[in-house]
Amino acid sequence: MLTLDLTNAPRWHDLAPGVRVQLRPLTTALMVATRSDPSVEAVPEEASDEERAVAFAKALARRAVLAWEGIGDADGNPIDPSPEAIDALLDVWPIFEAFQMTYVSKGLLLEREKNASALSPNGPLAGASATAKPARKSARTARRG
Repeated sequence: MLTLDLTNAPRWHDLAPGVRVQLRPLTTALMVATRSDPSVEAVPEEASDEERAVAFAKALARRAVLAWEGIGDADGNPIDPSPEAIDALLDVWPIFEAFQMTYVSKGLLLEREKNASALSPNGPLAGASATAKPARKSARTARRG
């Protein structure tokens, strides 16, 4: 069952020990805006799926991140989210993976479900028909000699 959150309140997501981000709800408006983000549209057609995923995740995060905790500069001083800092955060592989799993994948999972075909029935008689004619005689084996 799909559960609707009618409050649309931002939520905190833990991305690593001691690192958490407050994110806007993943709404249709947010996804549509991200798809038309100039940085996403600038990805060349020949780019790999991975390059597209990184560009999309960074553009989405720049729109979604409202606050964070446990993130600082090179001197260890806490910093506020900025587009450059958000991009740098997602350049950290475990953080990128956690962002994808805890935030992005939930929206993509629902999108994938609506585009999926129903599973095919299985079993010997389930929806398939024979296309080959039965053999008339059994095959003879070659004699060894």
